[in-house]
Formats: sequence, C-alpha cells, structure tokens
Amino acid sequence: MTLDVLYEDNHLLVVNKPPGIATMGVSSEEDSMVTLAKEYLRWKYDKPGNVYLGVVSRLDRPVTGVLVFARTSKAAGRLTTQFSQRGVEKTYWALASRLPEEGCEAGRLEDWLTKSESQRKIIVARSQRPPAQPASLSYRLLDRFPRAVLLEIDLETGRKHQIRVQLGSRDAAVLGDERYGSVASFPQGIALHARRLRLMHPTRKEPLTFCAPLPRSWHDWARSRGVARSIERWDCVKVSGD
Repeated sequence: MTLDVLYEDNHLLVVNKPPGIATMGVSSEEDSMVTLAKEYLRWKYDKPGNVYLGVVSRLDRPVTGVLVFARTSKAAGRLTTQFSQRGVEKTYWALASRLPEEGCEAGRLEDWLTKSESQRKIIVARSQRPPAQPASLSYRLLDRFPRAVLLEIDLETGRKHQIRVQLGSRDAAVLGDERYGSVASFPQGIALHARRLRLMHPTRKEPLTFCAPLPRSWHDWARSRGVARSIERWDCVKVSGD
C-alpha cells in the first residue's frame, strides 16, 4: 500500500487514511498507518534503522481521511498539547441513515459517553458521572440522497467512536457501521471521513489547513445509488467556512 500524502515537511507528515487499516496498535504481522508511514520515510530519505514518528491523532480502522503524524519529538509534544486543549479544528463528513434530530437540518448533540465492557463498545451513559465523559458536536445537512443524508460534523470533543455513537444512538447510524446500528451496507469501511483538519504549525506558528479527498468507497456507493455526480460535486467543494 502506498501513502496518499497531503502535506510533508521536516516536522509534519499528513496523510489521507484509507479504510480498513488501523492507525497503530496491531500485531507485527499486520500493517498499520504508523508502520506504512515509517517505511515511506525510511525509503524516501534513505534512513537506516528506526525512524521517529509521533502519533498525535488517530482514526478508527473503518474511518478515512486526514491523519497527522509528527516527525520530531518537539512537534509531537506541541501538537499533542494542541489536540488536548482543543486547539485543533476537526471537520468530518458522514453519510447517515437520517438526520439525528428529525426536522433539524442543523444542530448540536450533547451526551455523556462511557465504555460498556459487556457490549465491548462505547455507549451513551445514563449518568453524568465518571468514568463517563461529556461529548459534543455540531452538524449541518449538506445533501439528501435516497435513504441517506450527507452531514458535515464539527467535533467539539474527541471521544473514542464519538460521532459513531452519537449518531447511532439517535437512529441515524453512519452507513456501514453495523457496530453502532447501521443496517445499510457500504462498499468498504464506513461512510465517515475526516474531511478537514486545522492546526497551528508546531514550529512556524502559522495556521495550516488539510483537506482529504473522498475515498473510492464513497464514489462506488454513489454510483450504485445513482447519485455519482452529486458526490463528485461535493468532493470538489471546500468545507464550510473555508
């Protein structure tokens, strides 16, 4: 697998993650985005031995889109602080089965999320007490398709599986996401894409914006539903606010 590199300098490596591959934390026999990125840097710069790469953002295995790595420890520390202090703007696109709030084409979702050991997934908590954590996002409708809507989602918090849980708990599951209630199929992975990410460069202190093209799976789905031109048009459109 080759990397789809969106941006690269001495401090950053930003890639467009494909579906079906974990960011990190897999067995030595399985590729991850970390191992692929290290191999890319080792090959490109003819680096012997181990290559440093700091993981400062993660995407779930079935999710696609903008993924940021740090190439130096200084960059890793500063970027980690940006993410933890919510200094990074993260915008996702999702194909969902319906609007999360019927009749509301734009809104804000607030929940408390916790891990269910018995169900082995993240769920909406019944109480607002630890270990549950608050989760919030805002969304707006971009387009309507047969049995699906295209949503633009701005994450305000970065909880594990947050978008998937918050949409799924409202019967608006991301297409293909069986784990969180979807009964609709999707060609590969799920229909959740990290479309845009904004951050401050860790050394130059200037704002950077990265935008990831939609993966092939979205276009395959669109062709099967007769809405290929619509998805192609959206893929050429900038995220709201750009």
